[in-house]
Amino acid sequence: MRPLVPRPLTAAAFAPYGEVFAVPETVGVRTSFDKGLANLKPDAPASLSIILAAPVPQPVAVEVIERHIFTSQSFVPMAPARWVIVVAPGTAEDGPDLAAAEAFLPAPGQGITLAPGTWHAPLTVLDAPAPFALLMWRDYGPDDEEVIPIPAMAVAL
Repeated sequence: MRPLVPRPLTAAAFAPYGEVFAVPETVGVRTSFDKGLANLKPDAPASLSIILAAPVPQPVAVEVIERHIFTSQSFVPMAPARWVIVVAPGTAEDGPDLAAAEAFLPAPGQGITLAPGTWHAPLTVLDAPAPFALLMWRDYGPDDEEVIPIPAMAVAL
């Protein structure tokens, strides 16, 4: 399989997978990024987690991919960090289309909200540990998250 070459994260390029948000450039201006938030399980409560994510070994090789069918999931960097997000569209058979997978490098201050059902690699931090907030809805049932092993997919940094 071809190595994925990450491209800069932009709202237009990431639109098939979810929403991009960033720190406003104007002091005192608050911008809401709630269009992409979704909870398709009405009884599932919101879940806000904080993680100090460990950097992955390089070269980066994605070996599992996951999705959350009933909820969006937001990755919010809480400090400057270098990270990559790997996503893949779904197939007609309901699995990930790995041949169409894409990788994006967020700029400092950017975060993402993945749309419900979006196949993605786990949070992939580069270089140094980095704090992130993760927002989603879950009831801790077996269908909160689907994780599958995949043939190793290299990310060329």
